[in-house]
Amino acid sequence: MAVLEKMKLLFVCEANRLRSPTAEAIFSSGYSGIEAKSAGVGKAATVPVSADLLEWADLTFVMEKRHRNIIQSKFKEIYQRKRIICLYIPDDFDFMDPELIDVLKERVTPYLEAGPAKLPTKNDE
Repeated sequence: MAVLEKMKLLFVCEANRLRSPTAEAIFSSGYSGIEAKSAGVGKAATVPVSADLLEWADLTFVMEKRHRNIIQSKFKEIYQRKRIICLYIPDDFDFMDPELIDVLKERVTPYLEAGPAKLPTKNDE
């Protein structure tokens, strides 16, 4: 009997204190078949984004285009091989803010429902 692997999601924001940890909490607990982690691109990030985390993830979601650009600059080779999707969520929310939770679910869920075969093959612009 084949064991189904969980889809691994990485959420990235600036400091890894508000947006990405909220996303990690939501998608780790409320969705079966999902494993989620979070990181930040800033120098003071609680969990700094790393090559290991990017390699681990099936999909990486960044909150702002600037975060994707930092990943592209620091991890060029990984960036070319991995799916990195910008959610366009500004730094206007507190941790576990109900409005942030709604926006995250609205913007991330379509990628989960599409399944790996239907995901775009290039990083979004």
